[in-house]
Amino acid sequence: MKPFIQFGMTIFTLLILTSCTAQIKNAQTETVKIYGNCGMCEKTIETAAFQKGVARADWNQDTKMAVITFNSKKTNLDGVLKRIALSGYDSDSFTAPDDVYAGLHGCCQYDRPNKNMSMETAPMKAEMKEMPVTVEKTVVTKTVMSDKEAPAGEVTINPLTDVYTAYFLMKDALVADNAGLAVTHSNSLLNAIGNVNMGALTSEQHTTWMNYTYKLMTEAKFIGGSTALEVQRAHFETLSNDMYQVMKVIKPETEVYLDHCPMYNDGKGGNWLSKEKGIKNPFYGKSMLTCGKVKETLD
Repeated sequence: MKPFIQFGMTIFTLLILTSCTAQIKNAQTETVKIYGNCGMCEKTIETAAFQKGVARADWNQDTKMAVITFNSKKTNLDGVLKRIALSGYDSDSFTAPDDVYAGLHGCCQYDRPNKNMSMETAPMKAEMKEMPVTVEKTVVTKTVMSDKEAPAGEVTINPLTDVYTAYFLMKDALVADNAGLAVTHSNSLLNAIGNVNMGALTSEQHTTWMNYTYKLMTEAKFIGGSTALEVQRAHFETLSNDMYQVMKVIKPETEVYLDHCPMYNDGKGGNWLSKEKGIKNPFYGKSMLTCGKVKETLD
């Protein structure tokens, strides 16, 4: 009876794996090494890789090898490995941010063969295969966003256009006291962050972007996970501070104003970014719409 049960469990497992793979259209499978230690690492790695109908990973604790299956029309291997790195786990292509690695549980802090490199400077082996970012084709940057000079007369699209657009729409939703719309735009922001074409960034811009990617995603997830305006606004204030650091290096296409509300957070104050010079306060909305002042102009 016992062999029969074991056989049945094996068949069941195979059916589950086949079903998961079958749900991914245009499936492409790659096997890569991802560093980690334990079962907790396995759960984190596989959770970070998983996107319903788009990507999944099966990581082996003993061999440190991951079988990654993904929809080649919607993402690529680099896209999956970046998400895994942002959760704290190195591969031979991408190295996790040091602060994220440091935040792993003690038993999960594996030996890092590329410890001298952080994700900000890790080699991008296949960036030229990065999925194109979706942006409005009429929007262009003031300067070339690449290490190489663009041919005369050719303009370059800012790879963070969608990120900035989603941020400003989220700000407008909070100004209008619309928590539901803020959730919608937080999801748009997460998608935009995941689709940034990092091959179009200079070395300095790339370093800055990778320093703040995880932080921006974390705050966007908190905003999208709540319909309470007070909670959303608290995380939006942190998100805004991080977005400001990004915008200082990866310039927006138009002037952007750093606004400050001195009353927010029990008088400690709070900052946000806006494309309009007139004050429209996202921390208080309609109750104190014009509370605040322009602190700095980014151009």
